[in-house]
Amino acid sequence: MFVEHPLLKDGYIEKRVYQVNIARSCSKSPTLVVLPTGMGKTVVAILVIADRMGDGRKILLLAPTKPLVAQHAKSLTTFMKSPNLVQFTGEVPPPSRVDLWREHDIIVSTPQVIENDLESGRIDLADVSLVIFDEAHRAVGDYAYVPIGRACKERKMLTLGMTASPGSDPAKILEVCDNLGIEGVEIRTDYDPDVVNYIHDIDVSYIGVEVPENMKEIIAHLRKALDKQVGQLRDYGFLEPDKPVTRRALLDVQKEVQRRLATGEKNYKLYRAATLQAMAMKTDYAIEFAESQGIDALREYFTRMVEESKQKGAKRAAKQIMKSFEVLQAMGLTKGDDFDRPKLRKVIEILTRQFRDKRDSLAIVFTHYRDTSETVTRELSQIGGLRPVRFVGQSSRGKDRGLKQKEQVEVIRKFERGDCNVLVATRVAEEGLDIPSTDLVIFYEPVPSEIRMIQRRGRTGRKRPGKVVVLGSKATRDEWYHLSAKRKEQRMHRELEILRQELKQNIFVGEPGQETFADAGDRIGGLRRRLERKKEKRTAEDGKQASLSDY
Repeated sequence: MFVEHPLLKDGYIEKRVYQVNIARSCSKSPTLVVLPTGMGKTVVAILVIADRMGDGRKILLLAPTKPLVAQHAKSLTTFMKSPNLVQFTGEVPPPSRVDLWREHDIIVSTPQVIENDLESGRIDLADVSLVIFDEAHRAVGDYAYVPIGRACKERKMLTLGMTASPGSDPAKILEVCDNLGIEGVEIRTDYDPDVVNYIHDIDVSYIGVEVPENMKEIIAHLRKALDKQVGQLRDYGFLEPDKPVTRRALLDVQKEVQRRLATGEKNYKLYRAATLQAMAMKTDYAIEFAESQGIDALREYFTRMVEESKQKGAKRAAKQIMKSFEVLQAMGLTKGDDFDRPKLRKVIEILTRQFRDKRDSLAIVFTHYRDTSETVTRELSQIGGLRPVRFVGQSSRGKDRGLKQKEQVEVIRKFERGDCNVLVATRVAEEGLDIPSTDLVIFYEPVPSEIRMIQRRGRTGRKRPGKVVVLGSKATRDEWYHLSAKRKEQRMHRELEILRQELKQNIFVGEPGQETFADAGDRIGGLRRRLERKKEKRTAEDGKQASLSDY
């Protein structure tokens, strides 16, 4: 059975009860939709768009990346009958966007473009009936979704937020809702009765690989350098004596130094701490490259360090680190051709087996660093039966040229057609890309974020069962990152039911078999009034705290 609507193509959208019910809610009140990856958030959005079209006003659909903008435009064209739409990205000149905004009914855009156009007065939301925020969990801090959401709230507009990975913190989710003017949340999990029949199995495995002995020697020298830098920061009182030093702790040192400098404080120790902190960060990244990425990426990193130190006006830290005896020792040991590449060997082994067993497979290899993506693509291209293509962001870094939007779109099309069968991608491919036939996803390294892990894993298992393999270097931060992400995701799933109950105290929550906005009637009005009273009370308390802080 398919959805029937005058604006939708016949026989294109399968009628799933949970999608129809959620869309009905979203058409009535500003809503955040939390759906598992691959469960059709885009379909929900299209159903809401179809419901809201026809009143002479526009639809604005926002997505965080240019490839995702292009993909949403493609989905709308696929499912709707002749949609009058246009794509906005930074590549469309601002003067052109004025006329394009006026001439089109649906605008699919990156949020930074809309933020800029609103600030400059090139566009106005007065003629917009619906704003959709894809990957809505980004609507915190200074991200462009926040000012756009604020403008929507001021106009009391209908907004729709969509995410597969909201995190496990109710306060953060409520912050997202507040920033976007959301009044209710529709949550579904993999285990809900109206969803479970559409979930496909994903086989996830973790494979630990040994760090080569000669790489361990390099790491040992780098650790000695880091210990010296950290020791001096401790002597200056910026790090606790016996507490293990993490990258977050080093970033906190940077914030503290900047804060004190901003107040006008000037002394030798403060300037020296700034240099030491920057040196420690560089050394820590070198250790990560050595542990997790391999010799090729480490060499590239060292090359950039040398080039940076020689540039005119180079920062003191860039020069000082090149005088570190331990760092220079480590750099010297990277010369030679006797380095094993255990992760790369494992990737080739896994892919070779996958394509031997299923020749028409499609696979994605995720790498955190662009240097690694280049190495992996180059090495895979030497293997018979593998046709890899590199997929990175738009920014260029030295000789490493990024992909423009049209190039990114073409890469995805080639992959979908099977012209290329292995996509070697950085995080630009993590969010929202709809590549339903992907059979295998390989993590070249674990990621410590449960949101990013869910996004990467969600590239498979959409239309049929899929497989995920996570590679990690033994006895390194890889193992900690993997366990951290697993714990966070387990907590997120475990607490989702608790989250529903906690959110209910502050906001309307729709569930399977429960009432929706469309059913709740006058009860929603009462809830809205209670929320407004809470916001007014919170604002008053914040104002009181601010006035006290003046003393």
